[in-house]
Amino acid sequence: MVQLPPALAAVTLLVLAGQAAAQTPAPAQTRDVVAGLGAPAEIRVDRWGVAHIYAASVRDAFFLQGYNVARDRLWQIDLWRKRGLGLLSADFGPAYVEQDRAARLLLYRGDMNAEWAAYGPDAKDQASAFTAGINAYVAEIAAGKQPLPSEFKLAGTTPAPWSAEDVVRIRSHALSRNAPQEARRAQIACVAGLDAAKLYRNIEPKWDPSLPAGLDPCDVPGDVLADYTRGTQGVRFDAATRRLAMIDVADEVQGSNNWTVSGQRTATGRPILANDPHREHSAPSLRYVVHMEAPGLSVIGAGEPALPGVSIGHNDKVAFGLTIFPADQEDLYVYELKPGAPRTYRYDGKWEAMKVVQEAIPVKGEKPRVVELVFTRHGPVLKTDPVRGRAFALRSVWWEPGTAAYFGSSAYMSVHDFAGFKQALTHWGAPSVNQVYADESGTIGWVASAKVPSRPNWDGLTPVPGDGRYEWKGMIAPADLPSVENPKSGWFASANQMNLPDGYPYADRRIGFEWTNGARMARISEVLAAKPKFTVADAMALQTDPTDASSHRMVALLKGMKPKDEKLKTAIALLRRWDNRTSADSAAAALYEVWISKHLGAAVVAQAVPERAQRLVGEGDLAAIMLLLENPDQTLPPAARDQAMLQSLGAAYDEVAAKLGADPKAWTWGALHQARFDHALTPLAGDAQKAAMSSGTAPMSGSAYSPLAASFRTSDFRVIAGASFRMVVDVGDWDNSRIINTPGQSGSPDSPHFRDLFPLWAKGDYVPMAYSRAAVEAATETVITLTPAAQAPAPAKAKAPAKRRSRR
Repeated sequence: MVQLPPALAAVTLLVLAGQAAAQTPAPAQTRDVVAGLGAPAEIRVDRWGVAHIYAASVRDAFFLQGYNVARDRLWQIDLWRKRGLGLLSADFGPAYVEQDRAARLLLYRGDMNAEWAAYGPDAKDQASAFTAGINAYVAEIAAGKQPLPSEFKLAGTTPAPWSAEDVVRIRSHALSRNAPQEARRAQIACVAGLDAAKLYRNIEPKWDPSLPAGLDPCDVPGDVLADYTRGTQGVRFDAATRRLAMIDVADEVQGSNNWTVSGQRTATGRPILANDPHREHSAPSLRYVVHMEAPGLSVIGAGEPALPGVSIGHNDKVAFGLTIFPADQEDLYVYELKPGAPRTYRYDGKWEAMKVVQEAIPVKGEKPRVVELVFTRHGPVLKTDPVRGRAFALRSVWWEPGTAAYFGSSAYMSVHDFAGFKQALTHWGAPSVNQVYADESGTIGWVASAKVPSRPNWDGLTPVPGDGRYEWKGMIAPADLPSVENPKSGWFASANQMNLPDGYPYADRRIGFEWTNGARMARISEVLAAKPKFTVADAMALQTDPTDASSHRMVALLKGMKPKDEKLKTAIALLRRWDNRTSADSAAAALYEVWISKHLGAAVVAQAVPERAQRLVGEGDLAAIMLLLENPDQTLPPAARDQAMLQSLGAAYDEVAAKLGADPKAWTWGALHQARFDHALTPLAGDAQKAAMSSGTAPMSGSAYSPLAASFRTSDFRVIAGASFRMVVDVGDWDNSRIINTPGQSGSPDSPHFRDLFPLWAKGDYVPMAYSRAAVEAATETVITLTPAAQAPAPAKAKAPAKRRSRR
């Protein structure tokens, strides 16, 4: 398959889009009377499936956002709500009771007045209007005015009404933090000492982890986080089915790229802001693009479909985007239990009773099941071990007011300057993010935003005793988190890498030590620093750049090696000639990716980690592996390093040859590395339906370590995570901005917008982000005219039949 360079492909697409616009037929027209709408309104759906909402008030705009997302994504958001609230068993039966119980452990259970106040004065009104819009559409289905979406028929379920509290009480849809790493590090320390964990996760900045006084790491069992996993996972429909919007993807590949470039470094003199959040791939898509216009509100961008507003996009003055800032927002606490009283734990020298809450879980085909939810002062109890006399609870910022995932965007969608943006982000709770900014005046900036616990006497890398010695000292003040306005470089970028500024007092503030591999940021920095006059096309090309900057380091390590084996000579020669781009047509990329993802880490761990800890360390963290290869020590002397590298490279060569043939000239990365989106309900569909529920398959460039993020599962190299949405904003010339969602805007396989964007996304193409009324009208495919029920014209009265004269 011939692929155009991304920039040229984008230009080609725009030309074609312009030609299509000239030939576009008149928009289809539909009319609807909507109960709950305050005044007449209009939704214009463009030919890429993006809804542009024109409302008479801000309240109506959020109402119609809810109504519209129900029109497009009702099954997805209905399942989102039921999973988060622990209501799956009512639809799917007793197999989901344990997942429902675990989900309920993770709900926000604090004061709702404090919760709403934490987001700002408009948050509750926005959520109330949004959920009222969803409910209006659900009511229309119940009344037979709208058809029941086919997904409900396939799943055998019906949609349920929402309350505003549902939007914020569900915390478990946020990206989780390091409780799994804390538990695993303790388990490694138990069998081989804490030093044996150095390859498990790379630690930055320089830090020597230590076990807290009073913690016996052998107290931490292997299944300590079973409820944590149940409560944060997606929905499985059978043992072979992948999860809805939550595939088995490692946390470190669920990152993002963003950057903001000053007009001093662009060809037009206007700032450019770009963002591509990387998450697990799913169908329906994780992101949903919407445009909302009302007096006092003008915003377009992407958010998660079950949340009001947008979190990535722009208004009429400023653009904004986010990536994960990997702060440590949770801790695992270990308690000593009172002998003979498994729900009483020692705290501050006294015995304290756990709080027990009983709840009834409705179950399809059965009576409701009563479950007990148990809590300590720190949070939900995840496991009790009566034999060792220990209990384990999760403490998370999720239990703090104002930490519903991404809902903090309600405070910044309408700001018009950097001071207002930064002030709005003082309310941001979760997940922890790098927020980038650009405005029409030319200002650019970055604000690290999160509720981050202050840990005065431990580092957060292992569990801690829950006896009162290890308590959060509030949260790190927003002003003490890093930020920058108009950096001297003329640009700022983030890619989840360790980005605490030089001189930042991390030893005192201890924001976190587990950051994402810096390879993506290395390439982004290289390109931005070298481009004195950056363009929108350059930004699109960088978002789809398959260069793995860290591969230079690995290839450099092979330079001095001169194996006698012909296969290894061929492999090394192939990599030395490589341009370090994980392009779909590259043979070297196929060899390199199979090597570093499946073979290298395991070989190094086998040499450098005590045997009793190897299973727990797994294949290690590539960043830590590479540092050890470059700096061999007593755990991996140079000779052992060379042996591990050559042995694993040979194994990778054999695997690629077995899959793609003996001749490396015939190898391509795209023959292994392919993307495909199947609707989450596909396993329940009949053979005739399955094809309609799939995006089709496309070969993909990229990897976990290139700006074009395309992480894959090693069992079959299927792409499972990457850019869920891409956006490039030409700040001030808003209609020149570009976006792409995948596989499409609609969640319904019956819609032409379910999979229409997938071919463009897979090739690195974009569509216009129409914003002005003129641009929207030119791109409109369907106009939905909406009238409030109270203002709907009364139906014409039928004439009474004429009375017949009696004949006598």
